[in-house]
Amino acid sequence: MEIKEINIRYSELAESECCLSCGGAINYAEPKLGEVCVDLGSGRGTDVLRMAESVGKTGFVYGIDISDGMLEKVRKNAEKFEVTNVRFVKSELEKLELPDETADLIISNCTLNHAEDKQAVWNEIYRILKKGGRFVISDIYATKPIADEYRKDSVAIAECWAGAVTRNEYMKQLENAGFASVEIIEESKPYAKGKAEVASFTIAGKKAAGCGCGCKN
Repeated sequence: MEIKEINIRYSELAESECCLSCGGAINYAEPKLGEVCVDLGSGRGTDVLRMAESVGKTGFVYGIDISDGMLEKVRKNAEKFEVTNVRFVKSELEKLELPDETADLIISNCTLNHAEDKQAVWNEIYRILKKGGRFVISDIYATKPIADEYRKDSVAIAECWAGAVTRNEYMKQLENAGFASVEIIEESKPYAKGKAEVASFTIAGKKAAGCGCGCKN
């Protein structure tokens, strides 16, 4: 799906009451005082504002989204509630506009399945995490490969199913990015979604503290 289509679709949803999330990563994330956190696909910004309160004035939270409508709405909300330890960034997931080793914690809810190059997204998550940093991601996977005819259908992708990959492919992407150990916190039974069968799960992992040699171990 083209970036312009994503922008239009989610700018419209910014003003709706539709539920945009497939999980509750924030419920397991446990942001700590003074930490730097990132929400990928921050949407209406609810989780960003919650984390901003948890990390306090010594911490900071970045909300990443591609939708102009969502970003405009959440910036107004942050200003309304006088939340100053946040910044909302318009950025593609495959090329995050953040420096290396920025984040102590990264969360995301039902966003990564929208990305065209999911391996690039996981590579970026690894890049911006500090050594020893962690992620908690809620997303979906497909029980079998999605037919090619749906992968460029903007509506089907926005409905959180046409962009899904299989569970094995998903876990392989994490391994390729450098995450050696991943915990599955919760996982649903498969269910019908559009023209596919999918399952929701919440996963967590850490970037290794590192050996100082520049490797991913």
